[in-house]
Amino acid sequence: MSSGAFHKIQKPLLLSIFVLGCFVTAFLMYYKPSTSWFNDLVKFSDSANPNHVFDTKKNYTNFTIVLVWLLPFGSTQKMDICSSVFNIEGCFITADRRFYNQSDGVVFHHRDIHGDLSNMPKLQRPPLQRWIWMNMESPSNSRKLPKINNLFNLTLSYRQDSDIPVPSGLLKETETLEDFVPPSKNKLVCWIVSNWNPNYKRVKYYQELQKHINIDAYGSAFGKYISNKDYNPTISSCKFYLSFENSAHKDYITEKLYNPLSLGTVPVALGTSRQNYENFVPGDAFIHVDDFKSPKELAEYLLLLDKNQELYLSYFKWRKHFVVKKPHFWVEHTCKACKYIRQHKEYRAINNLNEWYWG
Repeated sequence: MSSGAFHKIQKPLLLSIFVLGCFVTAFLMYYKPSTSWFNDLVKFSDSANPNHVFDTKKNYTNFTIVLVWLLPFGSTQKMDICSSVFNIEGCFITADRRFYNQSDGVVFHHRDIHGDLSNMPKLQRPPLQRWIWMNMESPSNSRKLPKINNLFNLTLSYRQDSDIPVPSGLLKETETLEDFVPPSKNKLVCWIVSNWNPNYKRVKYYQELQKHINIDAYGSAFGKYISNKDYNPTISSCKFYLSFENSAHKDYITEKLYNPLSLGTVPVALGTSRQNYENFVPGDAFIHVDDFKSPKELAEYLLLLDKNQELYLSYFKWRKHFVVKKPHFWVEHTCKACKYIRQHKEYRAINNLNEWYWG
């Protein structure tokens, strides 16, 4: 095509684009989208992420708003369940930071806070807003951050002396049930472990214990990966489960105890003291390594229970009166933080968090 012919075609095309541009500009100047259209757009853009629910039409003045600033371990959860699942009314939980200035409380998950606090809010904190420090890991597995002193108003953790205590499980009283019959067993002692550290007390205890009794051990350290769907069936198929914590701290009793309890397996506990365990579960619901002078003596007792069905079943008497309840991490924790804020209007400040938790 010659250059002259090209220019003859180009001029009408440019004129058409210009006219169309004028029309679009006039349309945007004189046509104002309705508020509802904008609200629907915002809700649509956020609907793909259940953590972001920003409805500009909704009046939040009657709600206590709690903002989750750092999603724990990056996990997303359905948040609008405080009322329907936990029977906690009047709470709006969100991870949408557009609510920062409106929030009554902001939850910060310790394990996700940067060491230099660079991912903490840069905006000034509203006067009545409570900052809530949340951590479900033990001091041994949580790095100490010197700059967090004097930052927070409330603590939320597994410890019973927290402002908002949320243990990793609890026994909830229920109507008297029939005698519990454990599921069928084809293994004696089991252990599933992912965090293998030869310096841990639990590893040294296991290495000595397995000299005296057969232990079906699973996890990367043993080259036996257990999938999520096989986790519960594996534990329930064992008479005893090694509920060995990776560290010993006050009130630090995790799902390692509550999972076998809920699945009809007798836990063998190693961690904090027996007395501390008995603040949470009956003393005849578990076996504690401290009750024995050595791993060999523990092995002998487990072998005795294996042969004495009546004695073994005595570890399930608690099942006539209690059921195991495990918290819904981390939404239930946040709903409980909201409940606390609604019930407690007094000012609180945590002046030395490091000393309280790590000291």
